[in-house]
Amino acid sequence: MKINVGTVDRVLRIVAGLVLIALAATGTVGWWGWLGAVPLATGLFRFCPAYTLLGINTCPMNK
Repeated sequence: MKINVGTVDRVLRIVAGLVLIALAATGTVGWWGWLGAVPLATGLFRFCPAYTLLGINTCPMNK
């Protein structure tokens, strides 16, 4: 897996993922809030499979 998620993108993904999971855990949103695990994982691993398919790379070191 080649890193394709940059720093700003990574921070936004992690924050969004944690917010969605917290909202789902508190019952504020429905089951779909648990989908926050996807952006959280892609932020933590710095790899997004969708970016690979679309040819996107937000990591400045790998351009």
